Amino acid sequence: MHYTVVERELELKLVLSPEHSVAVPACLAYSTEDPYAVHIAFHINSDQPVNWTFARELLVEGVFRPCGQGDVRVWPAKAEGRSVVLMALSSPDGEALLEAPAAQVSAWLERTLRLVPPGSEGEQLGIDHALDQLLTR
Repeated sequence: MHYTVVERELELKLVLSPEHSVAVPACLAYSTEDPYAVHIAFHINSDQPVNWTFARELLVEGVFRPCGQGDVRVWPAKAEGRSVVLMALSSPDGEALLEAPAAQVSAWLERTLRLVPPGSEGEQLGIDHALDQLLTR
């Protein structure tokens, strides 16, 4: 089966305090193989990138309004007059607040939504086809 991947390299800011942040190179990735999820790889000072996966729907909604609970929360904000998307990530290893440029995130999300429109994710997984195969036997 053929899968399509949409990637976007961008620079995020790791917010350490209201006055201080550190640039973090990252890669947003979306694959039709896993149509409900987005993947973000953060390239910090380690051998391997730090990877996070969460629902694409959460990021889509978070561009417009606060959403999420628990491990991943996303909301729009202004930083130095620019539109940004903030992502609060928490795990047993710690917590991070990341700031992403809203225009770049939105443009990348639009590409994923054109590839797999909301509501059609199940078709990508072939579940309907597999069910039809099972039921016709």
